[in-house]
Amino acid sequence: MEIRHINENDNYQDIRDIYEKSWQFAYKGIIPRDYLDNIPKSKWGGNILKNGRTEIAAFDNGRAVGTASFCSSRWEKFASCGEIVTIYLLPEYMGKGIGAMLLKECIDELELLGFTTILIWVLEDNFRARRFYEKHGFIKTEEYMNDVIGGKELREVMYLRRK
Repeated sequence: MEIRHINENDNYQDIRDIYEKSWQFAYKGIIPRDYLDNIPKSKWGGNILKNGRTEIAAFDNGRAVGTASFCSSRWEKFASCGEIVTIYLLPEYMGKGIGAMLLKECIDELELLGFTTILIWVLEDNFRARRFYEKHGFIKTEEYMNDVIGGKELREVMYLRRK
């Protein structure tokens, strides 16, 4: 398994496919299915390498199977923090330690940038992800934000990890 920065030579559609398949698997029963099934292919993964985030991926024999992104916190209130924005895997690669490898790489690179506190927002009903982050030293805070995705009101909770 190779973990490295995504670059302009990578196939961005492979990365977008990871977003799509991961969302459809991980958010089943959380985000309305109709919404998940009807997001245009071009919208998955946003603007890879054009959004101010550092983007990395896990490659299995040259095939992208997971992706993650991180940056300085996007939230003024938490300006001194690093932020992990995304970690997504193809469903068949979940539970194999690849998410932990991506998470470690994000943490390591954010710490090299001088961040001693790292935050991540997680959908409150995404219990699998919440257990994953808790297992890796993230602690749920009292911070939350409400969002509407696919016409459904959802709450995101913030987790912090301190060095």
